[in-house]
Amino acid sequence: MTSISITDQFDDGAARRNALVLAAAQAVGGASAPIVVAMSSLAGFYLLGEDKSLATLPVAFYIIGVAMGSIPAAHLMRMIGRRPGFQIGALGGLIGGATAAYAVVSGQFWLLCMGTALTGMGGSFVQQYRFAAADTASAAFRPKAISWVLAGGVITGIIGPQIVIFTKDALAPIPFAGAFLAQIVLACAVIVILGFLRIPKPIVAEAAHGGRPMRVIVSQPRFLVAVICAIASYGLMSMVMTATPLAMVACDHSQTDATLGIQWHVIAMFAPSFFTGTLIARFGHERVIAVGLLLLVGCGIVAIMGISLAHFWGALILLGVGWNFGFIGATAMLTETYEPEERTRVQGLNDFLVFGFQAVASLAAGAILNAYGWNTLNIVIFPVVALCFVALAWLWWAGDRRPTA
Repeated sequence: MTSISITDQFDDGAARRNALVLAAAQAVGGASAPIVVAMSSLAGFYLLGEDKSLATLPVAFYIIGVAMGSIPAAHLMRMIGRRPGFQIGALGGLIGGATAAYAVVSGQFWLLCMGTALTGMGGSFVQQYRFAAADTASAAFRPKAISWVLAGGVITGIIGPQIVIFTKDALAPIPFAGAFLAQIVLACAVIVILGFLRIPKPIVAEAAHGGRPMRVIVSQPRFLVAVICAIASYGLMSMVMTATPLAMVACDHSQTDATLGIQWHVIAMFAPSFFTGTLIARFGHERVIAVGLLLLVGCGIVAIMGISLAHFWGALILLGVGWNFGFIGATAMLTETYEPEERTRVQGLNDFLVFGFQAVASLAAGAILNAYGWNTLNIVIFPVVALCFVALAWLWWAGDRRPTA
């Protein structure tokens, strides 16, 4: 393998181009996630018998797939590079969508879970688009590069739910299966878009597992706080988002209302990305994360206040914006804790932890909603956010903070 110097990789012109390509791939490839979130819990409810407590399990399996695929995805791209790795990952969405569609047609709940898990494994590659955007970026441009990629999710928020609305009954009288089949088309489009990506193959030191021992990296206070805040932001978002379609239908809102609620939520997740990177550069990671956490608290308060359509949609929008500030802030903070030759190992571990906890949160959503109700599920937000504020305060008092621009 040809060696490439680390400094040669920092080219903000190339980083801008790659960020735009990855934003387009995010817009299309990321659309599988809202399809799974909007449809798989309802499909699970449709396939299950009298006990509906496992209805959110297909969503949990999707997130388990993301978690389980994170470290193998990072390892594969360390060996062969970002572009071919991402293109291979897109096949997961294709195979997963086909499997889920067949599961609904054939009435097999556990096969549906397998299909969403395969989609999740493909999604583990999509989640690393944000890190790939930072590969060739300077430290100053890195938060913006990450934000640009996630800004592609605005289109995701439109594409995914609209695909659900127009395809869920394509195989009537069997519901939901058509939406899963649409993932095949999305995966093929992503493979074409990724052909325009230009990121150097891994440097020799990186491919050879160079850099500090992992125990040294994870012992940094900044690493620990970044991971804790990322886990909390994603876990709380997933728990509330997963349960919302079921809660809305239980409160006599229509499936279309629930799907449109997810659409507004996904748009709220990604629309702030157009300026989140600028906010981070201006105010620092810690302040942006803190605002995100406060917005998550706002989501819980609005959700508890009532069960009208405005309450559900308002809570979902606050949930999305809170996730954006918390997760992008934590991701940008994480990029300061490793050297270039350590990046894929650290990124893989981070995503494994984040999406592993997200899977637990998603699985718990159905059980909490079924056993204790919608209000109790939202109350869980408050102690988790309090823990994150304690972590941020510890980082501040430890003196491990970065000056703002």
